[in-house]
Amino acid sequence: QVHLMESGGGSVQAGGSLTLSCLLSGVKSNNYCMIWFRQAPGKEREGVANLAADGATSYSDSVKGRFTISQDKVKNTLYLQMNSLKPEDTAMYHCAADISAGYCYTPPQAPDAAFSYWGQGTQVTVSS
Repeated sequence: QVHLMESGGGSVQAGGSLTLSCLLSGVKSNNYCMIWFRQAPGKEREGVANLAADGATSYSDSVKGRFTISQDKVKNTLYLQMNSLKPEDTAMYHCAADISAGYCYTPPQAPDAAFSYWGQGTQVTVSS
């Protein structure tokens, strides 16, 4: 059974950094697409960064140049390094996986329904 578990959220001042982790288990192949979503109170969920099976990455304009998505396949862990954080980055962050080996949807419009497996989320709060 596929399972994802995020960690690493917390509170930080504007300009600070955080690294989110997403431990992935139960996936039997390497052909999957991973994405980080976030949802702020009162706002729609948006994709912020994805990592395709071939290693290609994409970012939403709102985080490009500040966030970096990466993966350690030995540790089965996806990361989101977040630098130069802004108050508008405050949100619940979820990692999600699509193991269908189909198209790897890119942020920010990646549809929730394309990703079958989700973590429980980790809160990031950035104060000004």
